Amino acid sequence: MPGLNIRKDDEVEVLAGKDRGKRGRVVRVWPGESKVMIEGVNQVKRHEKIRAAQGRAGTQGGIITKEMPIHVSNVGLVCPTCKRPRRVGWDTDPDGTKYRVCRICNGRFDKS
Repeated sequence: MPGLNIRKDDEVEVLAGKDRGKRGRVVRVWPGESKVMIEGVNQVKRHEKIRAAQGRAGTQGGIITKEMPIHVSNVGLVCPTCKRPRRVGWDTDPDGTKYRVCRICNGRFDKS
């Protein structure tokens, strides 16, 4: 399985689906399932029961809005230079460390 080009705390834009055009920060990544969870995107409503506390605080019942994962093919990494969703390439420093770059402007995604 190839590695994902999207990591936690990256800024991404949704390219397809009901939230197309929305931007957010990646909260969690599931590389094995090729899914990411984005802050404020793909929110759904779930009906939750009231649960009694068992060792810690119980959950409050009612209709709860929560975020769900989205497939990585439906999001694009936002380039820090162009400020648009772009494809990701890889380059290496002279010391041998790899880093992610924008395919259009060669802007660097990784902080250095």
